[in-house]
Amino acid sequence: MTDLWTDEEGASTAEYAIVTMAAVAIAGVLVAVMRSGSVQSLLLVFGVRALPPP
Repeated sequence: MTDLWTDEEGASTAEYAIVTMAAVAIAGVLVAVMRSGSVQSLLLVFGVRALPPP
């Protein structure tokens, strides 16, 4: 029974799965934030200010 607790077979696969799910969740939050109107207008203002005047 103690071998069950010390066996680490598949542990790295589970870690990769957790990291992948976390990355997908963060990407989803970023997409939701970037689609909001206030963030889009803020980015537009920064973009216009970064360009040199004509």
